[in-house]
Amino acid sequence: MPFSFGSPILQDIFFTLFLGLKFLFYGVAVVFVLSGLDELFVDLCYLGRELYRKLFITRKYSRLTEEQLLAKPEQAVAIMIPCWDESAVIRRMLENTLKSLNYSNYVIFVGTYPNDPETQHEVDMVRSMYDNVERIVTPKDGPSSKADCLNWLYKGIQVYEQDHDMQFDIFLMEDSEDIIHPLLLKLCNYVIPKLDMIQLPVHPMVRSWTHFTANHYMDEFAENHTRDLIVREMLTGTVPSAGVGTGFSRKALLTVAKAQKQQLFNIDSLTEDYDFGLKMSAFGLRQAFVRQWVWRKKLVKHFWSRRPKEKLVKEFISIREFFPTTFTTAIRQKSRWVMGIALQGWTTLGWRGGLASRYMLIRDRKSVLTNIVNLAGNALFVIILAMIGYNQFSTTYRLPPLVNPSLFTNILINTCLFFLFWRMCMRFVFVTITYNWIQGLWAIPRLFWANIINFVATFRAIYQYAKSVITGQKATWDKTHHVYPSEEELRAYRRKLGDLLLDRRFLTIHQLDEALEVKRNSDKKLGEILLEMGYITEEHLIQVLGIQFQVETQVVDPFETPVELLEMLPLNLALRYQVYPLRLDRGQLVVATNDIPDNATLRVLEQETGVSIALKLAIKSDISFAIQRGYEQLTAPQNRIFIGQRLVKQGVITQQTLFEALKLQRKRHRPLREILIEKKIMTREQVEQSIETYYKQGTKQTLLTFWEQNGWASSDQLQEALDERNRNCPPLGELLVEIGAISRPQLEEILNHPET
Repeated sequence: MPFSFGSPILQDIFFTLFLGLKFLFYGVAVVFVLSGLDELFVDLCYLGRELYRKLFITRKYSRLTEEQLLAKPEQAVAIMIPCWDESAVIRRMLENTLKSLNYSNYVIFVGTYPNDPETQHEVDMVRSMYDNVERIVTPKDGPSSKADCLNWLYKGIQVYEQDHDMQFDIFLMEDSEDIIHPLLLKLCNYVIPKLDMIQLPVHPMVRSWTHFTANHYMDEFAENHTRDLIVREMLTGTVPSAGVGTGFSRKALLTVAKAQKQQLFNIDSLTEDYDFGLKMSAFGLRQAFVRQWVWRKKLVKHFWSRRPKEKLVKEFISIREFFPTTFTTAIRQKSRWVMGIALQGWTTLGWRGGLASRYMLIRDRKSVLTNIVNLAGNALFVIILAMIGYNQFSTTYRLPPLVNPSLFTNILINTCLFFLFWRMCMRFVFVTITYNWIQGLWAIPRLFWANIINFVATFRAIYQYAKSVITGQKATWDKTHHVYPSEEELRAYRRKLGDLLLDRRFLTIHQLDEALEVKRNSDKKLGEILLEMGYITEEHLIQVLGIQFQVETQVVDPFETPVELLEMLPLNLALRYQVYPLRLDRGQLVVATNDIPDNATLRVLEQETGVSIALKLAIKSDISFAIQRGYEQLTAPQNRIFIGQRLVKQGVITQQTLFEALKLQRKRHRPLREILIEKKIMTREQVEQSIETYYKQGTKQTLLTFWEQNGWASSDQLQEALDERNRNCPPLGELLVEIGAISRPQLEEILNHPET
């Protein structure tokens, strides 16, 4: 029985809605087919290009290698970072960049506003530690537009060049939340000035699978920065800038600045980067999208056994960052993109260029329509399924079909289904190429969530654009609050310790497999486990950690430490955080550490010492030995002469013998806390908890007394640990006798007749 309503009014409403859905279906289907043909054409262009390169290019020419990147002499690079209200992330971004980049000839310029003192303070903190960080303040309060901040940054760089009688060869645009690949500047240095502008890939960082909003950016950028920009460059010779990871030659900026009365970027645009990139072709400047990778050995888990195996993988030289995780912040960001590219771009850029360029402009601007149609299509799909389900289970009334069966409608529906299936397959392919096949599978359900975000963002963009046109108000910086990765997340992005050890052949895959098996049932770090198993030395570990964190290694000699430094960094801080002062360098206190401390620890050390802290990596036994021996200077008589120096002075041993003996002594020294853990007197958690409690209470008793009085260990157990430490690392005199450098009578003679 056909579906009907008792009330004629309700019946009229139903059929009006039904007729509206019918027209909506045909409208959506037509747009979907036209957009699908457009996407299919771009896909075929990309696949054809890849096939051509595989057949005729890659066989003749080898890909650029890391060695080639490193071999070219460094040009001067200026990194431009515009900031408004970025105090939460800018300091960590700068510190991570400075520690990570494999480049030396560069200066970072951060643009700030007079009414943003918090961001200025964070930049100044980094500035006080590094000579190659400069802060430039705009003349007016913010927020203005990002383009305005960039223009003032460029003016500030010109003043810097005049003051320092130098010129920058390369200019790089970045944002305050970017994680820059260590080789990115090397790549810019290699291709500029052969090219006047390059755009490098942007790869959003992977979040938990539940973060559909943040992860949908991965899918869109994987497709845009694997396919779209490559095809665009192939067809038009132009590349729009993404605003980050964009490098310019000096010639490019001088040319554009001269033509635009020294105003590089369009201050009326919310997407000044996109606008700038497309305008460059008008000046005859050469552009390219540079998608380069290096091969790395990496440990991956076997899909079935979950056991690690070594594999060569591509590591893209790209920009990584966290994108918004909440629906609201994603809407704000994407509405800015839609408004700037699709709506403002129509006004400011018009329809310039040849047929291919205009075609690409249509693709940029069709999002205003397709973002709405895609969600409408998703909604129609759900409605059609609901209608089919209703008719299947209803025994009384049946709904009429939304469209009448015919050859045309069958072709239209099947074409739409084909393009939907094709789009999902291609999204899977591009995400898999950029990340992995698991993320490729997740990209399929995220595609529908992305349609919802893009739909809402488009409506917001249309509203904002209409408002700006009606009121005549210029668009200001529509702020997206950024999040910078934690130290743990940054470590995950950096090369893994196991990979680096394998790279340098300090370890075999079998040994690493065994250590990882032990780690599954332990709270210890991988490096500690490998040391305990005897597979690597402390020297190997520190060398690799230095590479991983881009921190230099340092040999610690406590007998050359000035007393002033020991007083600056008190013993309780040195013991608590296992750090040791080395020297003062341009107002910075350089300290040795065995592990990279977190930001909270660095802040404590800076507050207590009153100066900024710079880090060097050292062997754990070196640091523990230095703390024990170095701080003795504060309590020892001023006229006491170090026994080793006395022996050298008297000609009993040479300076080289003393050096070797001290090196052996440091190497054999073992921290007391490690001995307590090894002998199972205390667990690692108990040691860390007790030390934290000890320093929080601020007691004046020694740590040994504190342990004993609070029941952490008995006096016999503590004495046993002390005896073990002394056996491993005897006093220097005993060690010299042990290695045959002096005799026992010589040692006793010196000890019985101390110098005064």
